[in-house]
Amino acid sequence: MSDLKNLAETLVNLTVKDVNELATILKDEYGIEPAAAAVVMAGPGAGEAAEEKTEFDVILKSAGASKLAIVKLVKDLTGAGLKEAKDIVDGAPAPIKTGISKDEAEALKKQLEEAGAEVELK
Repeated sequence: MSDLKNLAETLVNLTVKDVNELATILKDEYGIEPAAAAVVMAGPGAGEAAEEKTEFDVILKSAGASKLAIVKLVKDLTGAGLKEAKDIVDGAPAPIKTGISKDEAEALKKQLEEAGAEVELK
């Protein structure tokens, strides 16, 4: 049982290069087609690639028709001064807030869109 656990740990920690070498060995020496090795490859690589993003950036793409309302909203949301908020809006596309949680980013996006702005989350 511990041998299987060690084998599982070894497989999980393989790099993409190691997986490709393993696929070649399995095909050449044992006649196992690479499709079976793709399952192995998806295991470790999928865990890293599928990691959920935890930090988001709210990007103002355009102020829309109600620029003054967007400047006031950006000022309130960011705590920036009026001039800084106006500069952000005038410089669109521009980041409003960076490195924030998904919930906070979505709330900011919703407020800005309701005011008429075009917003993007990254």
